[in-house]
Amino acid sequence: MRFVLPLLFFAGLFATGAHAEVHEVKMLNRNSTGNMVYEPDFVRLKPGDSIRFRAANVSHDAASIPEMLPAGAEAFKGKINEEIEVTFTAPGTYGIKCIPHYGMGMVMLVQVGDEPVDAIAVPERLPPLAKRRFQEILQRAKNPEAGG
Repeated sequence: MRFVLPLLFFAGLFATGAHAEVHEVKMLNRNSTGNMVYEPDFVRLKPGDSIRFRAANVSHDAASIPEMLPAGAEAFKGKINEEIEVTFTAPGTYGIKCIPHYGMGMVMLVQVGDEPVDAIAVPERLPPLAKRRFQEILQRAKNPEAGG
């Protein structure tokens, strides 16, 4: 009996269960998709997973877009030049922006859960470059073999 508790403890340490994952997104001045970008700009998560937004270049942040938050999701806003880690629990699609570069189209999508990409709608009242970037992201997400 005195070996049972330590054995259970160590078995718990090495058990393979479902664990939340932390994904990394870089905030960049440019990459192969353009200027002022998140890399990657589309991430699929399970509820409870997190994203660590890393300021790989200066003068970027990550903030939720109010009109692109699922029901029950909490808004968030990081500080410029600082790393922020956000846990996504509410299923649905989240629009993310860099506040200083939103008008330049620095946005990304986070899909939490099993919602089909075809169900994602881009609001009409976004800055034109942000709206266009969202449409490009969705097109790549719908056709992953074409580079999404």
